[in-house]
Amino acid sequence: MKNKFSKSWKSSKQPRKQRKYLANAPLHIRKKFVSVNLSKELRKKYKRRNIPVRKNDIVKIMRGKFKAKQGKIIEVKLKISKVVVEGIQVKKQDGSKVSIKLQPSNLQIIELNLEDRKRMKKLGTKENKESKNKKPEPKEIKVKEKPNKNMEKQK
Repeated sequence: MKNKFSKSWKSSKQPRKQRKYLANAPLHIRKKFVSVNLSKELRKKYKRRNIPVRKNDIVKIMRGKFKAKQGKIIEVKLKISKVVVEGIQVKKQDGSKVSIKLQPSNLQIIELNLEDRKRMKKLGTKENKESKNKKPEPKEIKVKEKPNKNMEKQK
């Protein structure tokens, strides 16, 4: 892996190559690194296991000190692949509170922010898929038959 980043890179067992891939990935690829799994209801609805997290999604924390707490996502930091959740703070020594940056792998999406049309299109709800599969019924076209000259001659 001589290049700083290669899109054609195939997975390697070597941890240093895996770390290099993650560290040097451009932002459009880093977006996939902040994917969060969906709750069981959302999995059934959208027929997907996970989706990149977005601001205003509501998530449940599955691991760590704040396990089982829920909150809205305030910020997604692609550079460090971390997520900031509303209300998840820790008290510092001087008494001030600081938001904790969580790993997306420790979260689960409970409610999606569906304001963005691109995201809706990517999720492709059931209704959309069914309407795409159905072919439009052909309209009946009435054609006036002109008498053939050949037909008249035969008679």
